[in-house]
Amino acid sequence: MNRYPVWKYLILGVALVVGLLYTLPNFFGEAPAVQVSSAKATVKVDEALVPRVRSALDAAGLKPDFVQLDGLSVRARFTDTDTQLKARDAVERALNPDAANPTYIVALNLLSRSPAWLTSLRALPMYLGLDLRGGVHFLMQVDMKSALTKRAESVAGDVRSLMRERNLRHGGISRDGNTVEIRIRDAATLDSARRLLTEQVADMDWTPTPDGTEFRLTGRLKPEAERRVQDSAVKQNITTLHNRVNELGVAEPVIQQQGADRVVVQLPGVQDTAKAKDIIGRTATLEVRMVEDSAEAAAAARGEGPVPFGTERYLERGGNGIIVRRNVILTGENLTDAQAGFDSQTQEPAVHLTLDAKGARIFRDVTRESVGKRMAILLFEKGRGEVVTAPVIRAEIGGGRVQISGQMTTVEANDVALLLRSGSLAAPMEIIEERTIGPSLGAENIAMGFNSVMYGFAAIVVFMCAYYLLFGVFSSLALAFNLLLLVAVLSMIQATLTLPGIAAIALTLGMAIDANVLINERVREELRAGMSPQQAIHIGYERAWATILDSNVTTLIAGLALLIFGSGPVRGFAVVHCLGILTSMFSAVMFSRGLVNLWYGRQKKLKAVSIGQVWRADEARPTPAA
Repeated sequence: MNRYPVWKYLILGVALVVGLLYTLPNFFGEAPAVQVSSAKATVKVDEALVPRVRSALDAAGLKPDFVQLDGLSVRARFTDTDTQLKARDAVERALNPDAANPTYIVALNLLSRSPAWLTSLRALPMYLGLDLRGGVHFLMQVDMKSALTKRAESVAGDVRSLMRERNLRHGGISRDGNTVEIRIRDAATLDSARRLLTEQVADMDWTPTPDGTEFRLTGRLKPEAERRVQDSAVKQNITTLHNRVNELGVAEPVIQQQGADRVVVQLPGVQDTAKAKDIIGRTATLEVRMVEDSAEAAAAARGEGPVPFGTERYLERGGNGIIVRRNVILTGENLTDAQAGFDSQTQEPAVHLTLDAKGARIFRDVTRESVGKRMAILLFEKGRGEVVTAPVIRAEIGGGRVQISGQMTTVEANDVALLLRSGSLAAPMEIIEERTIGPSLGAENIAMGFNSVMYGFAAIVVFMCAYYLLFGVFSSLALAFNLLLLVAVLSMIQATLTLPGIAAIALTLGMAIDANVLINERVREELRAGMSPQQAIHIGYERAWATILDSNVTTLIAGLALLIFGSGPVRGFAVVHCLGILTSMFSAVMFSRGLVNLWYGRQKKLKAVSIGQVWRADEARPTPAA
């Protein structure tokens, strides 16, 4: 009746071992480290950088715990912060001889002290939020005026193209702030232009007004269009920031919208505010320009003469000079997607670009007129531009699909596609608030949170053991098993733990023990009804399960609502809360039942159980169970 089959004990044993393995890394703490990542879009961080970092440290007489490639950065771990600071300076000098134009970002960071054998099993500690780990917090404001101005400039370009295609003559198209003005000489052309633009450029309100002997057609963005532009600007900026920060390997960054025009950026573990600004400032702007192929340009590219008027000199990925015209054909705003692939004819690695309608129209016209010439794709970061690729135009390219190929490996094609997808900021941003949370404050928060959970756990254990005796011991062991499983699951999914998350763990303890209280009281009720101890245990667990399921499901629904509709700290609380409910249902019922079955299930003639006072209504005084 009260015996588990072997396979159930095996499941509990496996769960216990897995819980111990994946909880263990969280007790080793973090060590100071130096992180080296790329400072330029065209510079890749790979295994070749590891020996360079190691050599720089050896030359400075510094001994790291290890130096390894981790994602898109090289990380070196040290035993103390003094060595960490010396290592940063040594690596900075070795990798960035020109401080004004750094090739790599060398930043301070924190890494887990977990031993290598645990890391090889992918047993990693939970990510810690900014309030626990320390790091930097920025509040950035999007320049909405610039976003609207860019939109107006785009509309002015579209208007020029539309009127040229329909052969509608005008006296000039200009932009004044967020308005576009068209000067037209006769009323017939005015009516035709107004009908065309009202149909094709629906985001603008077009108002005709007389201007002396001529007419003026003024377009202003509609209020709903302005809101769409502003929302799109914030979302594009958030996406771009995510792309750049994720490339640098910052653990669990928080980048989210706050209000209508502000973005919060949190980088846990990054202690250097200046470097953090470098990280979030690495937003590239894409430009497409034509290559100047004159003899003077060829000489200037080799550094043997002056740069021709109206052109600029840049470097290609191989380090060779190239002369490009100042006139910008397309920008990153016209690029909607970039994916790595292969040339359908030569099967060479290539990058496939998708342009918006405006970009496709411009690209078609330019390529039709420039067959046999080179077109350069440049990426600008912090005012410095580099040529990603400069292919030769073989034929007119229409349809908005563009292919970049030629002397490119599969890895390089993927890298170029990633860089181009990263795009540019839809509008400038400025930091209006910044603060640094030091690791000492984070450690203090961790200690306070850990103590609150442990004191709460100890108080529950004392009460349960005093009130329910041996069944209270079983309940306490099940509660410890639940806490072990919860931490292990959070570590396995690499969740981010914050102070609200620790509060959720403390709340989970109370909710988890509630299930065991229901079970113990139900067993007591069956004993009061005169059932035998074995029957009381069996029926008590069976009948308590329905109540436990109902109460936990209703609480889980509330937790899921917080998870779906909440954000920031509320969402972090909800994740731990929901996982805690699931682990508590498993531990409170299956694990505690396994302990009871293991202890009492073997006794065929069980006369009493240790579950505290059992009060019977038909007795004058209570009869304690043995």
